Amino acid sequence: MKYLSGPLLAGTALLSVGAMADPCAITPTITIDNATKPASVASDPLKKAYFGEQHMHIMYSLDAYMGMGSNKITPDMAYRFAKGEAVAVPGGMARLHKPLDFAAITDHAEFFGESYASTDPDSGLYDKPMSVLIRNPTNSEFVSELVFVELVQRSTRAGVPSKLGQEAGCAGRNNTWQKIVDVTEAHNEPGVFTTLHAYEWSSAPNSANLHRNVIFRSAQGDQLPNVPFSALDSNKPEDLWAQLEIYSSETGLNSPVLAIPHNSNYSKGLMFPVTKLDGDPIDQDWVNARAKFERAIEMMQAKQNSEVSRIFSPLDEFADFETFDVINNSRLHHRSNWVREGLKDGLQKAQQFGGVNPYQLGFVGGTDNHNGLTSDVEEYDWKGAHGPEDASPAQRATGEVPGWAKTIYTNPGAITGVWAESNTRDDLWQSIHDRETFATSGTRIQVRFFGGWNFGDTVDIQTGYNNGVPMGGELDASDSAATTTGPKFMVMAISDPDSAYLDRIQIVKGWLDNAGNTQEKVYDVVWSDPENRQPDPNYRNRLPPITNSVDIAAASYAKVVDGKNVGEPELSTTWTDPDYDASQAAFYYARVLEAHTPRWSTYDAHDLGTAPPEGVPATIQERAWSSPIWIKPAQ
Repeated sequence: MKYLSGPLLAGTALLSVGAMADPCAITPTITIDNATKPASVASDPLKKAYFGEQHMHIMYSLDAYMGMGSNKITPDMAYRFAKGEAVAVPGGMARLHKPLDFAAITDHAEFFGESYASTDPDSGLYDKPMSVLIRNPTNSEFVSELVFVELVQRSTRAGVPSKLGQEAGCAGRNNTWQKIVDVTEAHNEPGVFTTLHAYEWSSAPNSANLHRNVIFRSAQGDQLPNVPFSALDSNKPEDLWAQLEIYSSETGLNSPVLAIPHNSNYSKGLMFPVTKLDGDPIDQDWVNARAKFERAIEMMQAKQNSEVSRIFSPLDEFADFETFDVINNSRLHHRSNWVREGLKDGLQKAQQFGGVNPYQLGFVGGTDNHNGLTSDVEEYDWKGAHGPEDASPAQRATGEVPGWAKTIYTNPGAITGVWAESNTRDDLWQSIHDRETFATSGTRIQVRFFGGWNFGDTVDIQTGYNNGVPMGGELDASDSAATTTGPKFMVMAISDPDSAYLDRIQIVKGWLDNAGNTQEKVYDVVWSDPENRQPDPNYRNRLPPITNSVDIAAASYAKVVDGKNVGEPELSTTWTDPDYDASQAAFYYARVLEAHTPRWSTYDAHDLGTAPPEGVPATIQERAWSSPIWIKPAQ
């Protein structure tokens, strides 16, 4: 795709942020009235898994509306889709296989005003040249691509962000935000379906992805800001945190908001940086602010998986899941792009900054779907995520997401699982804050993970809570209950009944050695078919692979072969680290793998009557990641 410039853009010059005449005062003025947890909603102290989405875009994201094409999904339509209703998108009619428990709309805050101006006839700017270009009822593909790349991408991906010359002003930003807020309130049904107020802060200095999804607690009586703080106000993460601190102070609440980073894989090493964005040294205030507001990170979404790179973790045989170096080597080949590396660096930061770990992050998943389709993650029925760019099997085989990658290297995205006492705003938000979350690559695997000093050999959830901590928690090796044998971990997983059975559960460990260097190791702790599959002591204790039952030509798989299950419906075990050292800071998280299923591109190839494309795997092993448990070293 060629991106052109020329007379079509006359009169649409960019202005620097400093040149804006009407900077918006961001103050909490929108009061939430919807009750969050009525007495009729039952609570389960052992918690249930709720699945949802906190990263998707509707028509008020300007890139979705024009640059990625044809997103006319309103907030109401997006929430109805999340509840199971069908909607029309460029790829056809779409419907979730399973409705969600919760959802948040996270439109880009950067061009709320332009969205309002170009989509609302009452805006006063509806017929202005830029609004017409954005709306563009004729020659849409050409002009939309042109405006998107030349204006939206150029303004946000510069070193210093700039705003569009025809700025709709604070009123336009507020109008769009208020529309989303109103519909979000209307669709919140405590105990049935939960909506969270949210937006995306989309910082991309010099095209380095530092985006965060800002999620408000949304409790009854809370106040939301009149307009979201955007990356056009500042593209520095520390300025976002400072604004969130002001908001927290003005509302009288302690941290009523979260900022969740995503796509660290495209951050050019800046998601877990050595210095601040302006080059100044990281200091205690920076560390404290990030630790307060950033409690979780998105493990995976449509623009690939951010867990780990085989380049930096060559001994991890499953490190190449939905990661493709061919996209843009200058972005992917940074050690600090990867979540696991960030977690390890966090151990060093905690040692340096008085025990405060700025990268003590739980895991969530998301789609970044720009069609307005919340958690449209099915491999076999994917409608694409970027409008006409990937709306059909043929387009997905050869198309490109503007400014990112060939479509064949994208995927349907991931989904968030939250262990909460009830399906309400208070409980879901609190569990995300406490990091009792897990991410899956799309299927509804359920995984639980507990650590403690005095567990027995039986996996028991009540014992996990009573005598230890769940995923997202921390254990102190100086605790009087700590033993010389180290903590014991309980891990259990239940497969999605509509997907493949489970292959194995692994525990991934990262730690600081006695010299202060970061290390990692992956342990297979329980697996299917143990009678015929045992670790090979002559090859780093590698576990033989599970049977691959996929028929590639038919784009199908079998859960039972020759009367025998391929995998297990459930796996669980208790495990003690054989290499534990109480003097070392460490973290542990569980990774659950399914047996093989066809990748979406294999399903598409079957529909086209062609062979699966080269350069991407024909089969995948869907997976889930629990949030980590951290070990604070003995003093």
